[in-house]
Amino acid sequence: MSALAAPALFVAAPASAQPPPPPAGVECNYPNCTPGIQPNIVLGSYCNNNTYYVYGVTSWGRLVFCGSARRYEPRWFRAPEMHGVKNEGGDCAALDGEVAQSPDGLFLTCTTKNNHSYWTRGDISLGDGSASTFESSPFSGD
Repeated sequence: MSALAAPALFVAAPASAQPPPPPAGVECNYPNCTPGIQPNIVLGSYCNNNTYYVYGVTSWGRLVFCGSARRYEPRWFRAPEMHGVKNEGGDCAALDGEVAQSPDGLFLTCTTKNNHSYWTRGDISLGDGSASTFESSPFSGD
């Protein structure tokens, strides 16, 4: 009896539509170089992670983020201007209220306190009674 060798089939993994993280030392200042942005999001629909990799894009190209306004269940909101990948605690002068993502995917917002602007977690309160997430309606105008 002769042994028949079955031909080996190698299937390449599908290419990801997400950009890789920027190399060390290279700045990423825009959404197009930010990893983890989810495609085909429906504005105002429910989402489940408002801490890490919170960004998405609608079918028509609007950048959105998963947030929980006023402690309601998280939904997809229109994102303010997004500045790519930044380090938590890093300087963000003149970008107050705008957003970014840390290298490990953490949602960041630019906060000013004591005349200093820096990137802070976007998913928690600032501890001074003000919220760092955005309290707007996901259904307001585009």
